[in-house]
Amino acid sequence: MTENTTHFGFTQVPLKEKVHHVAQVFDSVASRYDLMNDLMSCGIHRLWKRFTIELSGIQRGQKVLDLAGGTGDLATKFAKLVGEQGQVVLADINAAMLEVGRDRLLNKGILVDYAQVNAESLPFADNYFDLITIAFGLRNVTDKEAALRSMLRVLKPGGRALILEFSELKIRPLKPLYELYSFKVLPRLGQWITKDAESYRYLAESIRMHPNQDTLLEMMQKTGFDRCDYHNLSGGIVAVHRGYKY
Repeated sequence: MTENTTHFGFTQVPLKEKVHHVAQVFDSVASRYDLMNDLMSCGIHRLWKRFTIELSGIQRGQKVLDLAGGTGDLATKFAKLVGEQGQVVLADINAAMLEVGRDRLLNKGILVDYAQVNAESLPFADNYFDLITIAFGLRNVTDKEAALRSMLRVLKPGGRALILEFSELKIRPLKPLYELYSFKVLPRLGQWITKDAESYRYLAESIRMHPNQDTLLEMMQKTGFDRCDYHNLSGGIVAVHRGYKY
């Protein structure tokens, strides 16, 4: 990378163009996003999200921001946990994903707030949310440090952020199989289900370019998050990072 470029998967693109490229990916896959998640992970992504919810410690009446909330898996659960006295904001930078999530929640009779936002510059008041989650979204953000600073700003003192994201597989004998699946099987699956192999090739590449567990932990600490830790799931294929605000 140079001062004026960043990575889009393994490709270098101008900084200002990454948002556009990422938007194209999610515009393409939005309607089949849930189906692909189930197929790609054999349904295990639901267990990863359940662990994240259990780790959140959310209580009735609290305020939750679900960033990069996509089709609303986490928002659905949080809405039930915070109750009518609480608030859940389902937020995403991509309008197509947000529309799919809104329709899905409305069909279930679940009422939350919606916001199309850029995680790097959140349009919310300081010290507002008790909890912020971002699941499988941080790796798509151009300026991750800016997003972490923005998240910290809108958290209440004592509030916490949870980042569920693909990370570095720690089981060495499985790495060749994981590489084969990521770069050969996954794009073909994407082509079969969504008619878009390139978006899922980008998915595999974006995971490799994302900071690993310890690097992301250090980024959170430098941003100002307190009591930071992480939990590896499925051998480190994904990790949940947690940090608190003083």
